[in-house]
Amino acid sequence: MSLLLSDVTIGDRRGRAVHAVDGRIAWIGDAADAPAADRVVPGEGALLTPAFVDAHVHATAGGLALTGLDLHSTSSLAEAVASIQGHASRVEGVVLGTGWDETTWPEQRPLSRQDVDTAVGDRPAYLARVDVHSAVVSTALLDRLPGIADLPGFSHNGHLRLDAHHAARQAAYGQVGAAQGRIAQRAFLDAAAALGIGSVHEMAGPEVSGAEDLAGLLAVAGERAGPVVVGYWGELAERGGLGVVRELGLTGAGGDLFCDGALGSHTAALGAPYADEPRTSGALRFSTGQLVDHVRACTRAGVQAGFHCIGDAAVAQVIYAVETVAVEHGRAAVRACRHRLEHVEMIQSPDVERMQDLGMIASVQPAFDAAWGGEDGMYARRLGVERALRTNPLAHFSDAGVALALGSDAPVTPMDPWGGVHAAVDHRTPGSGLRPFDAFDAATHGGWYAARAEHPDGPLAVGAPASLALWETTDTLSGTLAGRGRPSCRLLLVDGTPIGDLP
Repeated sequence: MSLLLSDVTIGDRRGRAVHAVDGRIAWIGDAADAPAADRVVPGEGALLTPAFVDAHVHATAGGLALTGLDLHSTSSLAEAVASIQGHASRVEGVVLGTGWDETTWPEQRPLSRQDVDTAVGDRPAYLARVDVHSAVVSTALLDRLPGIADLPGFSHNGHLRLDAHHAARQAAYGQVGAAQGRIAQRAFLDAAAALGIGSVHEMAGPEVSGAEDLAGLLAVAGERAGPVVVGYWGELAERGGLGVVRELGLTGAGGDLFCDGALGSHTAALGAPYADEPRTSGALRFSTGQLVDHVRACTRAGVQAGFHCIGDAAVAQVIYAVETVAVEHGRAAVRACRHRLEHVEMIQSPDVERMQDLGMIASVQPAFDAAWGGEDGMYARRLGVERALRTNPLAHFSDAGVALALGSDAPVTPMDPWGGVHAAVDHRTPGSGLRPFDAFDAATHGGWYAARAEHPDGPLAVGAPASLALWETTDTLSGTLAGRGRPSCRLLLVDGTPIGDLP
């Protein structure tokens, strides 16, 4: 099938057209010179861009947040408890929710097990904090986990971190049936398509979602037209991670391979103690030797490794591991793999240059800075203002030549590609933001580059996959970026296939 998108604005040029044949862009030029096509979509001057790529998501958890209990907007602890109680009265089985953030509540304390028990009674409940690296659980869920009190991060008040949190999350999501999971995944992919997102990078792993869940997501994506799912599996090679990558045909062995935790939960690994909790600097999850072995195994196999690392100590540990393997096998072998760092919210300046030298990707979430950055945000409370203003140094990455890919980490922050681009530009630390076109490129081409699947001439070139978004605006791309526009997606093409009805 051939499809012509006629009379569109591409970049800042009006009156253009794109001809897609067999899923790829076959021609780009002036609309007056367009070739014949089986189907013509009149653009009426609307803006046409490459489809967005969300480079870090958790589809099942994101879909469950869309279809279930979302606590992001709760303005107090009391409101959160009431929301939990109302949701529990409407659903059966385990109560799942996400998004609460005590730093925004007047009570200034997290939910407790007693709060949750009041809301759900004797039912199992798991309610993730906004960063998804700690959660509060009900007594009924704890009762199903003998031995959890002996794990690091356990608290009798039900607010769990570290290993105790991972055990509780696995138990809670283990009670989500396959049918419920598929419904959530479809809802998530539908929501992504409606936002003009043509591809998502799924960051799965044994501590996030099981291999069966990931296989189900890939099957859901393959059975219908919609966003392309690029799959990653976050498990060390020594524990069988590369086997899962090969079995499922995944892109990489990493993503959310948790090298540390999160700043909000005081579990990100820092080089100096937390300002508001000076007894801790967070925790590293693995030894350096384990990470070296993992990078070595991935590099030898030509597989991309990826690492969740937020604190500067965790970031430095991973970069050291990659550098060690580069000395052994040569920088060319390491650079060819494009090993990824996910989040990389804190990094020392010399490590930015080391990332560039090693060909590493910075997979970042600008919405984190929008939500928690600045002189008065959560980062400042956790780190002190001086360190907080050095977080998420997007301009430093860009200026150093480190490849950037933008994502949401949904459900930690909602999928919002235009919002992510604008947040990357309007960084809450002056001088740390990206230039508008660089931010847009990181949200589109950057995702394909991060997955080692980019077209050599970019996503809007002859021969590239026809993954395009037509927007409800007649403004140029420059105008949309300058005006912080958030146009609705009028039409999404994924590999040349229209998602939904053609106009």
